[in-house]
Amino acid sequence: MARKPARKSKSERKAPVAAPPRGTSDRAKATDALMALLAEHSFEQIGLAEVAGRAGIKLSALRAEFGSTLAIYAAHIKDIDNIVLDGGDADMAEEPPRDRLFDVEMRRLEALAPYKDAVRSIMRSARRSPGLALALNAMAVRSQAWMLEAAGIGASGPRGALRAQGAALMFARVVSVWLDDEEEGFDAAMAALDRGLSSAERWDGFVGDLCAIPKCVLRGARRRRRPVDEGAVEADAA
Repeated sequence: MARKPARKSKSERKAPVAAPPRGTSDRAKATDALMALLAEHSFEQIGLAEVAGRAGIKLSALRAEFGSTLAIYAAHIKDIDNIVLDGGDADMAEEPPRDRLFDVEMRRLEALAPYKDAVRSIMRSARRSPGLALALNAMAVRSQAWMLEAAGIGASGPRGALRAQGAALMFARVVSVWLDDEEEGFDAAMAALDRGLSSAERWDGFVGDLCAIPKCVLRGARRRRRPVDEGAVEADAA
């Protein structure tokens, strides 16, 4: 049976032109409002009162859902995660890990497409604010752990944590290209993702070698100790 190609053609990947409403709950209204405001203003200029006003909800209702504008943005990131995780293709299970992750990350770009101006805005703010950059990196690492798991790549333990951080840095570079990519099929972003995945494969192999070093050292130490211990036993017996 012929397998479905791992990479979709340009005509198959079309970004939505407008952000779809997430629902009628106060949480959904707040996240939609923040992203709309981010498309118009920098993150540091947006207050909770502005979010509540744009969302058409009371400040008390906003407070019941969130503690800060950063928490609202984190909820948006979680929504993007869920869109990607819900959109998995069962046919991709037969593909190599690299192709599975390529598909997952492209689905993430597609989910982010309606919020492109907002993403550009908050990335500019992050370049001016180390604190915001650190907070966004933590969100990205958490999201990329889920993306790796969606691609069937382990993200648990120390090696998984390094994979997630590496994936977050790689995807940030892809996003920076994607923000200036006006092609409907994300051609430049796809090329950047291909390059990033090639680098990630080499890095993951290097990390695997590093993780194997302690085990090799431990096995060597055990082999060196064994003859000494056996000799001591023979001396005691004599």
